[in-house]
Amino acid sequence: MRKGNIIAKQYAGNKVDCYIYAVEKSLDSYKFNLLQNKQVFINQLKSRNLAARTIDEGAIDENGGGSFSEYVAILSGNDDLLEKAKLDKKLAVLESERQAFHRNKGNAKGKLNERTSGIEKNNAFIGRFTRDWEYFNKVAPADAKTGLRPNPLKLDGVDSDNVEILGNRLAAINRNARTEDDYMKIGTLFDFRILVRTERTCEGDMQALQNKFMVEGLDGIKYTYNNGYIAKDPKLAVMNFINALERIPAMIEKREQENAELSKDIPVLQEIVAASWPKDAEIKRLNEELATLNRKIQLTIKPAGGHESGTDDGTEMKGQKATGESDDKPDLPRKARHVPPMEIATPSNGLKKIS
Repeated sequence: MRKGNIIAKQYAGNKVDCYIYAVEKSLDSYKFNLLQNKQVFINQLKSRNLAARTIDEGAIDENGGGSFSEYVAILSGNDDLLEKAKLDKKLAVLESERQAFHRNKGNAKGKLNERTSGIEKNNAFIGRFTRDWEYFNKVAPADAKTGLRPNPLKLDGVDSDNVEILGNRLAAINRNARTEDDYMKIGTLFDFRILVRTERTCEGDMQALQNKFMVEGLDGIKYTYNNGYIAKDPKLAVMNFINALERIPAMIEKREQENAELSKDIPVLQEIVAASWPKDAEIKRLNEELATLNRKIQLTIKPAGGHESGTDDGTEMKGQKATGESDDKPDLPRKARHVPPMEIATPSNGLKKIS
């Protein structure tokens, strides 16, 4: 056994480092670049961000070579072909920029809709919170000296307003109520309903049932205090629902802060969504130039097999054809004459004797 294996087991958790070496400007580098391009393509497919893919062949400059189309244009000696290659490259760059622009515009539109809907949702909650808070201040105004509010809590099945009795009743409900994830009315506070709900909680591998108490607002919003858990002390238990309603101003402030954060980026996003691609006119102009150049190139290219025939001395054959045929007959391809097969003479069975 090699020492490296022993050292790895004792000091490195039986793990060794594996290194991959590659030489620049060699087949190794080509393989790594190919794998990287494949991974980029796969990521684009997974993220549904696959736009039209174009191959950038490069351009002629002092740092590199030239694209295939530019080499063909230069070797052909036709300046129109070279100009066409340059226009194609400019159009490809502009198309790529336009795709990136519209992609960013779509992302900005999605973010704008998300922020706008978030602000509308918060405003709806703020309106409902404000209605409950105004009603609460109207029916139970705080005392100017003590700051305390009246607490006429009424529980179903209890005719007393004694704090101890009400507290014991809440403790009994907390022990025995099982609502199966539904809300059960157990009393009232002014026009607000007092509800209890049984929820399942996980404590490690064990599941337990826990009752949560809440007060329901005029529009159905549930307010809780101490996460809905009722206190064991009767006095604190009876004050649970008043304390839950006292949290309304903090909830309104929280929603307003969220709206302020969401509103920060809205002007920028609106500007991006309202913007239009500024180079549409340039793309249209380049397309027109390219179409004109294509027509010009097509006119300068001779069709295949369209060369003229002439005599050895350079004079053009006119009138009759070289075969002596008149022009009255159509110039049809000649058919090969049928040559009958040659017969092979069969030798005689015997030789004639010459005397």
